[in-house]
Amino acid sequence: MGDFRQGDETTATRVKTEVLSGLTVALALVPEAVAFAFVAHVHPLVGLYAAFIVGLITAVFGGRPGMISGATGALAVVMVALVVEHGVEYLFATVILMGLMQIAAGIFHLGRFIRLVPHAVMLGFVNGLAIVIFLAQLGQFKVPGGDGEWLTGVPLMLMLGLVALTMLIIWGLPKVTNVIPAPLAGIGIVAIVVIVFNIPVPRVGDMASIAGTLPPFHVPFGEGEGLYGTPLAPLNFETLYIIFPYALILAAIGLIESLLTLNLVNQMTDQRGGASKECLAQGAANTVTGFFGGMGGCAMIGQSMINVKSGGRTRLAGIAAALFLLSFILFAAPLIEQIPLAALVGVMFMVVIGTFAWNTFRIMRVSTKFAGFVTVLVTVVTVLEDLAIAVVVGVIVSALHYAWQNAKRITAKSYTTPEGAKVYQVIGPLFFGSADGFMELFTPKEDPGVVIVDFAESRVADQTALSAIEGMAKKYLEEGKELHLRHLSRDCRRLLTQTGLIVEKSEDDPEYQVAANYPVQTGLFGDAH
Repeated sequence: MGDFRQGDETTATRVKTEVLSGLTVALALVPEAVAFAFVAHVHPLVGLYAAFIVGLITAVFGGRPGMISGATGALAVVMVALVVEHGVEYLFATVILMGLMQIAAGIFHLGRFIRLVPHAVMLGFVNGLAIVIFLAQLGQFKVPGGDGEWLTGVPLMLMLGLVALTMLIIWGLPKVTNVIPAPLAGIGIVAIVVIVFNIPVPRVGDMASIAGTLPPFHVPFGEGEGLYGTPLAPLNFETLYIIFPYALILAAIGLIESLLTLNLVNQMTDQRGGASKECLAQGAANTVTGFFGGMGGCAMIGQSMINVKSGGRTRLAGIAAALFLLSFILFAAPLIEQIPLAALVGVMFMVVIGTFAWNTFRIMRVSTKFAGFVTVLVTVVTVLEDLAIAVVVGVIVSALHYAWQNAKRITAKSYTTPEGAKVYQVIGPLFFGSADGFMELFTPKEDPGVVIVDFAESRVADQTALSAIEGMAKKYLEEGKELHLRHLSRDCRRLLTQTGLIVEKSEDDPEYQVAANYPVQTGLFGDAH
């Protein structure tokens, strides 16, 4: 649970910080879980149970101590259509399958691909998510239980004033003392003011009651009625056909959001987390959640930021947050329901301020225009569509830009040997994007009878590159000229040998593992023309 081996006083201080940080996170989790349950059209306890179970399991086994997981809006919006059309039992079945997919991703170490996310995409992800968190809080400024009317007049002024008071406490308290986390102090002080003076502002209880029992073990497959009056999901291929697409999308979104949050927390705490371990923990958490009537979840950047800013660094903070949340459900619902939403909104507004990468504007002035474009693109798509879609779009656009830039770098230097052979020294990667440029480097009709192509400063990367080499070889052979390939890497040689392009092998250089010279003829790709 972290390094507590620095003496009893240090241990006690660290434990206090972690527990208080967990309490702060738990208080902030309540309205989020309830709100996301409403988004998914399920009972509030479905969101609260998910926040407890996912939060607890990932806190114990996850790849990033201090990171908080629970029910999230990114997953909730995907669940709506499934719940409306088939019922909540199909959702539980989908969450189980989603978890199994995430476990498979962890076993096969697919989390490592998060390294392919460029810095510009990370900036867009952080900024877009900050905006999404901000926009999500605006719903708290509507009349509770109404038809979407906004607060006006005195109620609105009271709400704004309490939000501002909470933010002021969070900003100013650390300048005076660090005895308790500033967000917890902000929630506590504002709640006391509202309760003592009976200020008429929306409270947690106005959203829904959070009172409940322990999460019940429940198998969503079979015949009969489920937990909330909807039919169980039949255990057959038709059910699998229905839930598989949802499970795949949810698994992908959950892992992308979790791994990006893991990287962000890594940067903030200057520590490293295990991507594959996090995939396994998220998968196990969602699998268990599906059997206990929860809506599933993933890492929550807002709550993770609250935890980190409150001093939470070990697994204890996440465990404490989950256990506090369960205690709210079982014992303290009447008290928690009295907390004003304004206090929690103030905390989340401070999270928005702390999450948004304000140095983005300075970075965009000094970085390339394309990097700035990607950052803005990912931010906009995150706000308008979805986090996972935004990240995938950002990675694809960045990859295409990278491929285009490398496609323009293929060049060649040429010279004639004393024996009269012409040598082409190819410079730059040879792949699908640079294949046409590669073909334009050679002049078979004008070249002498022996031509050597040196790949010491190049790399044969894919099938298109092999086809380009064979096309070039075919032109020289049609002119009756001899062609040799020099300094191919071992893997390139293997690829070319498999196509039948290389017909004479040479001994590899024992130190550099490159071949000295390869005569060639047309092979596999020539047969396909």
